Amino acid sequence: MKCAANGSGTRCSGAATTVCARCEAVAYCSLSHRIAHWNHHKNECDRLKQQMESVDLLNHFPFTFFHQATFQVCAKQETRCSFLSKRGLHQVGMWMSECHCGASSSSFDLLGLNNGWDLPSVLCPCLGPESLVSEQLCSWRDYYKWRSIQLDSPVALLLHWPLTVYHAAQLVGITALNLAVSDKLYIHYLGPEKELLQLAVFGELQVLIPGVHIHIELVGPAIPPQRDGEKISISKYPCCNEAKCVCKLENENVISGTQTGSSSALTLRLWQGFYHDRYKDIVKDSFPHLIIAPNGGVAAYSSWLPSIELIEKINVPAVFTDYCEEACHLAASCIKTVTGRSLRLPVQLNPFRQPIAVEDSVLLLPCYSNCFLFGM
Repeated sequence: MKCAANGSGTRCSGAATTVCARCEAVAYCSLSHRIAHWNHHKNECDRLKQQMESVDLLNHFPFTFFHQATFQVCAKQETRCSFLSKRGLHQVGMWMSECHCGASSSSFDLLGLNNGWDLPSVLCPCLGPESLVSEQLCSWRDYYKWRSIQLDSPVALLLHWPLTVYHAAQLVGITALNLAVSDKLYIHYLGPEKELLQLAVFGELQVLIPGVHIHIELVGPAIPPQRDGEKISISKYPCCNEAKCVCKLENENVISGTQTGSSSALTLRLWQGFYHDRYKDIVKDSFPHLIIAPNGGVAAYSSWLPSIELIEKINVPAVFTDYCEEACHLAASCIKTVTGRSLRLPVQLNPFRQPIAVEDSVLLLPCYSNCFLFGM
């Protein structure tokens, strides 16, 4: 963990082992750095202290591996690499970007879109559900029960992307029965990075929001320029690793590359660049019902400001997520500065956050991908 005063003055003297006695959310390399940083930290200390009181709630998951993926990762007794290795998933297929030594989105051209789960059928949704969603899913336990997946399955590490989209749509009132959506749902998905190597998991949206043609525009600087404008059709699910499973037959040639005029239940389109720069091109045939920005880092990047101005102008529901509550608080302050008003959707815990802690966080507060969400 980095010293909270790192980069603010004198050089750090060693590991960050001195914790703020008041909030216990930040650490310092020395007592002198803790004292020197107080003028800055005092403005956030009480807020971080309150957030630290939610640690048990943040770490609460129904999975059999939750202690290993939360407490042990935070305590450095376990790593993402070791967690994946024990399950035969380290640097494999869609799992390659789930650790520091894995692939980055710059490797997008090297990987196909037809990667499977690399898991037995009982541990993954390689086939359609036994029944359609009859009521709103509100937790990972709900989802696993509905999809008949055992709670020792790690698929939530990848499925948090489509489940977060599903949850965001529910929060802003978009459902398959919503007449305003008709038979098409247009989603503008901002800032994709590692999920570019996991696009096949978005096929799950077909059964989460059934009976609707879903069009997702993925917009961001991480998309390779040579893939700009490409359309990807997904109509089935990633396969399991069992040679005789019927998913192999049902999923033959159902995930294809560039499409020309074909229709499917789910279509992804790639746009390289910032949203405010590409918006006019995108909306020629795709005005959004929902804008979503997973792990947006709004407060960390000034490039968000013109995009926020644009979102405010077009008045479309926009949901942002981030790794911790503090990042969302800072983002909300930035958005209020730009728009002049408070959030329409207050900061809240995402029940479909990724169930493995982020390593090397700048806070002692547990962080998870898509952990908290809020909306404007």
